[in-house]
Amino acid sequence: MTDNAASSAGPLVTGAEIARLAGVTRAAVSNWRRRYDDFPEPAGGAANSPLYALGEVQEWLDRQRKGQEVSPEVELWQAMRAVYGDQMITGLAEVAAALVGGASPGLLEDIAARVEELARTAQPVDLVNGLTERFMDSARRAGSDQVTPDRVVRAVCHFAPELPVEATVLDPACGIGVLLLSVASASGARAFGQELDADSAHFAQRRADVLGRSDVRIVAGDSLRSDAWPDLKADLVVCDPPAGVTEWGREELLLDSRWELGTPSKAEGELAWLQHAYAHTVPGGWVLMVMPASVAYRKAARRIRAELVRRGIVRQVIALPPGTATSHALPVHLWCLQRPEGQGGVDTQHTVRMVDLTDNSPDGDLEPRPDQVADVSLIELLDDTVDLTPGSHLRSRHRDYPAEYAALRKELEDRVRRLAALLPELAAGGGPGSLDGATTTVGELARAGLVAYDGPDPVSSSDQLDTDYLQGFLRSSANVRRSTTTSGTYRLDGRGSRVPRMGIEEQRRYGSAFRALSAFEEGIREVDELSRRLAEVARDGLATGALMPKE
Repeated sequence: MTDNAASSAGPLVTGAEIARLAGVTRAAVSNWRRRYDDFPEPAGGAANSPLYALGEVQEWLDRQRKGQEVSPEVELWQAMRAVYGDQMITGLAEVAAALVGGASPGLLEDIAARVEELARTAQPVDLVNGLTERFMDSARRAGSDQVTPDRVVRAVCHFAPELPVEATVLDPACGIGVLLLSVASASGARAFGQELDADSAHFAQRRADVLGRSDVRIVAGDSLRSDAWPDLKADLVVCDPPAGVTEWGREELLLDSRWELGTPSKAEGELAWLQHAYAHTVPGGWVLMVMPASVAYRKAARRIRAELVRRGIVRQVIALPPGTATSHALPVHLWCLQRPEGQGGVDTQHTVRMVDLTDNSPDGDLEPRPDQVADVSLIELLDDTVDLTPGSHLRSRHRDYPAEYAALRKELEDRVRRLAALLPELAAGGGPGSLDGATTTVGELARAGLVAYDGPDPVSSSDQLDTDYLQGFLRSSANVRRSTTTSGTYRLDGRGSRVPRMGIEEQRRYGSAFRALSAFEEGIREVDELSRRLAEVARDGLATGALMPKE
């Protein structure tokens, strides 16, 4: 059926959407496609991502009662949750071991029987993948970063370089092996991994065994303190390291040979992982590192960033869409490094490709548009900050400086003209102290029910008191002194502050003047910010050649 014909038959759905409809995993849907001859034929999409007519799918689910009963796979998962709770990885490892014929002494008889029953009708690969998918979904919903999210895995696989035949891939912080196995499977490479959590490492290896990957070796241990593969040199190292960890072993590793770009500070554990990964690359080998966005500009990391740039090691930095790391909304970057081949100097024409995908959907296209890419020279990067944030470089590359400068200058001129008009016309009064006679405190006004504190500033709660009049006098220098504590904290609602006693009409005249002064002060702040932006655009435009002085 063609895509046009399919569209006339109704909406199309993916395998993942079918899984949600039926309350099963995507692996279960893949298994149905193989087992059932009457499963709907694809109505569109590509061979590796088929689409199905929703109406046909719903009819098939109804016939098979797939959406009306709890599947054996779901029953197994629920039974495992009851037994293992937060230690689900332990249960997953034991199930995977049972599926490959290994010993699983901790597997309860009930769960072992369920696994054996499922293995009669489903491929072990589908069963393990389905359980892994359920675990990842539960971790994502709980906001956990225990496993590398699907979106991050997709991005790493998309930007990974083409590897040579019989290549080697390493992940020194592989978790349950999702990222490592995905990259290695896509490239057909041998895979090596290490993971601090022993249960996660055990499950990752058992999952590789179920997948039939005899060329995968995953062990437990601390990669930074006790490297399991000290002599391994890989064609590609991928890593989604633990973020924000300060106890990574800096004190005991101060003289480690891996810190060839500089010893990371205690707060820069991500750069320790980066250099560990880089130490395991062959000449010409690559590192793809998932990094928090702050590592690109933090002051403490400047020296190491400068070395990465100066030596021509960093080749590309990609700012991934917000939401890619599903455990939080903060953006993450993907750093692509390559070990130079030979001992020659860095090519002076070398550039670093900056890619900013932060405007994209996390599930959208990862191929950047031309306006999302900038090739930045080393000399531009090696300034006082060595900022590797893609967005900061793309903004300067794709700005229309002449138009922006002209627009900001006109806006500034207009605002300055309007600013003078905001000042109230004031006449000479009775002199300093002339209003000190008949006054009252804010506390007395509050007790009389004339003042309310519904927000941060006191306001009138009576037609006998004007709010602008009240707040204007509270901001006078005398009342500011009365309302400032010994620690220097100013309280606008200071109960001891004094205001003159006036009739409501005179209050309103004063209130109008105070209101105009507040608008003037706000205008001054806006002009100050506008002036700063205008000077920045002019300076950057002149420095980049986008602007030039008039003759």
